[in-house]
Amino acid sequence: MRELERESSSSDPPCRLTLIGPGRLGHALAAAFSSVPDFAVEGPLGRGADAAGAELALLCVPDQEIAAAASALARGPLVGHCSGATSLEPLAPHEAFSLHPLMTVTPEGAAFAGAGAAIAATTPRALELARRLTRALGMVPVEIAEPDRAAYHAAASMASNFLVTLEAAAERLAAEAGLDRALLAPLVRATVENWARLGPQRALTGPVARGDEATVARQRAAIDERVPDLLPLFDALAQATQSLAAVPEPV
Repeated sequence: MRELERESSSSDPPCRLTLIGPGRLGHALAAAFSSVPDFAVEGPLGRGADAAGAELALLCVPDQEIAAAASALARGPLVGHCSGATSLEPLAPHEAFSLHPLMTVTPEGAAFAGAGAAIAATTPRALELARRLTRALGMVPVEIAEPDRAAYHAAASMASNFLVTLEAAAERLAAEAGLDRALLAPLVRATVENWARLGPQRALTGPVARGDEATVARQRAAIDERVPDLLPLFDALAQATQSLAAVPEPV
């Protein structure tokens, strides 16, 4: 096998990469790698493909399907998965790596450039290969140790998935007042940008941060009247926000 850990040059043939798993991520990665001349991509293929003839096989399948997909592969290719929370153990006995793009992927695809990517590997060669793959798509590779994988993935879920759940709750309440989701979107974008630029303490605004208990009480009463099933969520978030507001701003 060609030395995969070397930086490629214009005289090197492209590395043969097989993507397995024709879901959102598989299609998004196939589209992204199609413009990278260092890689010749096949797929995404269905689960059960053996990736014969490939130098790399990257599994874009659900976590519970990784072991079965890995067991179907021919021996020889370096094998990776795209799970953020799963260890490398389900890829045994292959020389293995993982590459988890820290980016949300919708049916419309994803823009990977500038995103982080959690990587790990069973060998130095496989680790360097994971770095090369992430950098080819403009991502920033970050090694995540085995004991930290679940915490890393939980943070990603809170930052992305739970944010959507929170905005869905806000959308429901806004609709009760005749406000369309589109008018909440600029507020959400500005808030996220402030958090990224300033950090949580300096980005925090609103009645809880000001200690305006009367306004918070009126908000709570409105939620109890209009969408009472959201009241436990509001109470938990108000308490967490109060705790955040009590943290001193960084100097």
